[in-house]
Amino acid sequence: MTRNPRAWRTGLHRALLACSRPEPWKRGPVLTALALLLGLLPLLHATIPDFAGLGSLVESILPWLGVFIPALLAAACWRRSLSAATALLLPAIAWTTLFGGLLHDKSHAGGDLTVAAHNVGAANPDPAGTAHTLAASGADLLALEELTPQAAPLYEKALAKTYPHHAIRGTVGLWSKLPLSGTRTIDIMNYGPLAATRPTAATLPENRALHTTVTTPDGPLAVYVAHLGSVRLMPRHGFWTASRNIGAAALTKAITTERNPHVLLLADLNGTWDDRAFTDLRARLHSTQTTSGNGFGFTWPTAFPMARIDQILYRGLTADRSWTLPETGSDHLPVAATLTWP
Repeated sequence: MTRNPRAWRTGLHRALLACSRPEPWKRGPVLTALALLLGLLPLLHATIPDFAGLGSLVESILPWLGVFIPALLAAACWRRSLSAATALLLPAIAWTTLFGGLLHDKSHAGGDLTVAAHNVGAANPDPAGTAHTLAASGADLLALEELTPQAAPLYEKALAKTYPHHAIRGTVGLWSKLPLSGTRTIDIMNYGPLAATRPTAATLPENRALHTTVTTPDGPLAVYVAHLGSVRLMPRHGFWTASRNIGAAALTKAITTERNPHVLLLADLNGTWDDRAFTDLRARLHSTQTTSGNGFGFTWPTAFPMARIDQILYRGLTADRSWTLPETGSDHLPVAATLTWP
């Protein structure tokens, strides 16, 4: 079927004529304002005051701002608002610039070391089953967070055959096929001027981070396992992040002073990698999901993952692949990655 050139020119003329009229540009001022705001939020999120945790809350949902673009476009078409439709170019470009790179597969073959991390959940009804699922992943290093005194022995027993080496400090632990040495606690709950005034015995039940050295065939690897404090939406305080932010600062300090150039951090950050609480940590470590993953790799909550708060972070290595593992009895999905020694 051939096109009628005259009809095509007539249609184009009518479209240009419609665009030249002022009415379509005047329609939908509210939609236009919303479109511009949607474009500015991803670009200027770091300048949003963190009053009542507002800045952190916005940064936690940044990828989800993209779902409003087609919704506003549909509304702009319904209103026949050219101004709103044109304004939507800003959020479309901003979102693509920030997150478009995550949408394609960046993984590649290779890898000297496979690692996995999982917040196993204090209320997990089947610790032994979770342990067997994680052991089947083939990970050389397996970090677990939110271990309870009741469940920890079950994980130790279930993982003993696959992992001859392990260390537990408080609610976090690392299981390894390679030897561990120099394991110590990192206090991420009592950080700041008053931390030194607390007796050691008072901080022991709160231990949520450890540091150890893994002896690999290529040399020593510094490994940190951490579970930062929880965040809460509270009526009087807004998005409460104080405990999480204290832990982020303490963890950043420990990694900043780390002399080993080869570092892994396996953690439940209780915040997304875009959160301002991790600005200094982002300057020192890379995310395996960002550099070698496919998609956003959301990990929480299991029923409908909306945020990646569980991370495998590194420096001095090369990430080859990053992915999430099948769900267990936890409300978090496990994360895994393969890395290559330089």
